[in-house]
Amino acid sequence: MLKVKTIDIDFGAVEVVLNHNDALEFGLNPHDRIRVKGKCGSVVAIVNTSESLVGEGEIGVFTEIAKKICVRNGHKIDYERVGKPESLGAIKKKLNGGKLSPEEIASIVRDIVSKRITLVEMSAFVSGLQAVGMDLDEAEYLTKEMVASGKTINFEAETFDKHSLGGVPGDKTTLIVVPIVAAAGLLIPKTSSRSITSPAGTADRMEVFAPVEHGINSIKKIVNKTNACMVWGGAVDLSPADDALIRVEHPLSLDPRPLLLASIMSKKKSVGSNFVVIDMPTGEGAKIKDKKQARDLARDLIEIGKRLDMTVECAVTYGAQPVGDAMGPALEAREALSTLEGNGTPSVVEKATAIAGIILEAGGVVGKGKGAEKALEILESGKALKKFREIIKAQGGNSDVCVEDIEKLLGKKKKIIKSLRAGYVTKINNKAIGNVAKTAGAPHDKGAGVLLHAKGGTRVKKGDALYTIYAEEDFKLKDAEELALKTKPVLVEGMLLEDIPPTFLGRH
Repeated sequence: MLKVKTIDIDFGAVEVVLNHNDALEFGLNPHDRIRVKGKCGSVVAIVNTSESLVGEGEIGVFTEIAKKICVRNGHKIDYERVGKPESLGAIKKKLNGGKLSPEEIASIVRDIVSKRITLVEMSAFVSGLQAVGMDLDEAEYLTKEMVASGKTINFEAETFDKHSLGGVPGDKTTLIVVPIVAAAGLLIPKTSSRSITSPAGTADRMEVFAPVEHGINSIKKIVNKTNACMVWGGAVDLSPADDALIRVEHPLSLDPRPLLLASIMSKKKSVGSNFVVIDMPTGEGAKIKDKKQARDLARDLIEIGKRLDMTVECAVTYGAQPVGDAMGPALEAREALSTLEGNGTPSVVEKATAIAGIILEAGGVVGKGKGAEKALEILESGKALKKFREIIKAQGGNSDVCVEDIEKLLGKKKKIIKSLRAGYVTKINNKAIGNVAKTAGAPHDKGAGVLLHAKGGTRVKKGDALYTIYAEEDFKLKDAEELALKTKPVLVEGMLLEDIPPTFLGRH
């Protein structure tokens, strides 16, 4: 028996801490597994050791486990040693280039969700998929197991959805697409992520207007009332295996094709989507570099959709620079609301109506080739704005919100970055400009971000404003300014790019 010492940390993994001497006596090593038994159940936990965090005869139990098995500080608990999960054999098989069976994939997903495998072991799985890949059969099995690992939502009517592959900052088009589609009478319950690598995710933007953390029953009420919602998917435990794997992919900077397919399609299947349009930003600085790569990925997405009884259509969009002018939650929320009010940036209007148009055609609202025109009509008539306000109210926000209200949320610390020469904006580096916005505090600080004053092709004079950095803290503004001056995310060049003199021939 060991004496419980609770550790008030939300560790996010099922792990315990043993005193180093106790571990030696029990024959346990770090990353071994033991089953710990509490007052209301037991869990398999991963062992860590320490010489000072817990004393001999104690077991450090993190908050999550303590609640699960009903133990408190000072309680006595028993344990037993257990073997490593079978899924580790399947992970090793994939690392060696093998094809996984449905049962092996199920075991991996099951152990990821139950937190029986460590971050190191999950990293090995992700690395194996990056190096070896999966065929479409394996990707199908993985997607179905991810769906089965979490909760699902089903609606009685035909359900439409959209998803963006991301990689381009400032893409607030979902906030415009959803109300256009809902105003046309179609059902579009949008569950979205928070930012992973960008200055704002859809949930971060929508949170400026209304709460985005809703349970399944609340989501159904909102959708039944308005035909739509824009909520954070993480609050309803949809495809939890995907959420766990994303936390591993991000720090490793890996994005294996099989996990991309399974991540997108499992989330869409979990909310009962019948038709999904997938936005594929393409170009320099985007995740997808050219149309060939886009078509190759689209083929797999459409095939996996077919195997899951979903119709998938892919929209290859321009992704070589940010969408619109604003990056960061409040800045993007302001631009989205301005667009709905009829004062939108042309690129935002064009992209939003094109994607909404695809859905309107799929839903039979208009015939083929007339969707974008109908979407623009709904936007310009004010019907989309009215629907957006209905969604805000249903989600618990202020439906009377105006642009001026959002402007009060913008960071009060500002720095204008000016052009050092006359010329043309020839490139905006998506990653670099996004990093400036994040360094300024986005998306955690809702008022932080970047507002562009010049886009690609714009002629500027020396001293003209290229963009403004917004921050809520002086030190974050300073850090963002230093990064901007170092990385130069907005490139200005003249028509003469380089003068190569005759003496160039003699140089080596």
